[in-house]
Amino acid sequence: MEFEAYLRLKKIDPQTFSTVDPDRYAEWKALFVTMHPESFTAQKKFLVNEIRRRYHLKEDVSKPQ
Repeated sequence: MEFEAYLRLKKIDPQTFSTVDPDRYAEWKALFVTMHPESFTAQKKFLVNEIRRRYHLKEDVSKPQ
């Protein structure tokens, strides 16, 4: 899974996130490629919620079937 797809799945706008907070975005992207998405979610659970509130994705994205 690509990091940008993961962010959309979590209802986070990847473009806004990377523009407004490029350091955290780069750090998370580098970490994401080293682990399973579920492990990443478990490690960053509370931070993902904070980032979702800041950079909420406007479009509706459903989980791929």
